[in-house]
Amino acid sequence: MKFDRFRYLVSVLCLTLAATVICQAQGKNIKEGAEQAQKAATVLKEIMGVPDKAIPKNVLDDAECVAVFPQVIKGGFIVGGRGGRGVVSCRTASGWSAPAYFSLKGGSFGLQIGAQATDFVLLFMNQDAMASLLSSKFTIGTDASVAAGPVGRQAGAETDAKMTAQILSYSRSKGVFAGLELKGTAISPDKSDMEGTYGKGVTVADVIKTGKAKAPAEVQIYPQTLTGYSARKGRQ
Repeated sequence: MKFDRFRYLVSVLCLTLAATVICQAQGKNIKEGAEQAQKAATVLKEIMGVPDKAIPKNVLDDAECVAVFPQVIKGGFIVGGRGGRGVVSCRTASGWSAPAYFSLKGGSFGLQIGAQATDFVLLFMNQDAMASLLSSKFTIGTDASVAAGPVGRQAGAETDAKMTAQILSYSRSKGVFAGLELKGTAISPDKSDMEGTYGKGVTVADVIKTGKAKAPAEVQIYPQTLTGYSARKGRQ
């Protein structure tokens, strides 16, 4: 009788400890997702805070999805590369979706020395561009056409790029924000941040397309910031 009670108490203790460990891990991962969303929101606010050099509102209003990759690192000697993490929100019938998490990777070859941190902003301009986000991996300029996005008052003069490119790309380095043709860069879902924020089995489509996944309050800062600059809702 005493042995059964002891075994019961040990089982309860083990379950409690296991639950604590799981909660701590989830809390840590949600924290990472929240940090990514906050960084992306901050980058967007800073860029849009200078109207003469920001993304033109009519261009942003036409975008179906907006991705922000803060502080992407590029560096190397002779053979270089770049890598970073970021978030994407897309328009839904109820507004901007919860953020989905992606990683950005690319390579380059040439004479280069040193490292540099750059913020990247990508506007996905149509449904085909949005569909590329639902694949396991796609390459900008290969799987989806890309053009340097217009800034400030360039919007009227850059209508050709805006009308034909699936993705408009921008970069900010050392305080300078401008359009950049970011070709040859691969983008794929960040499984770690996705699982840490939404749990196992939640896909990018669940977040940015169907809206099945509900975002924790900690990561809502990014879609809320987007709404402040472009409130148009997506297609029904």
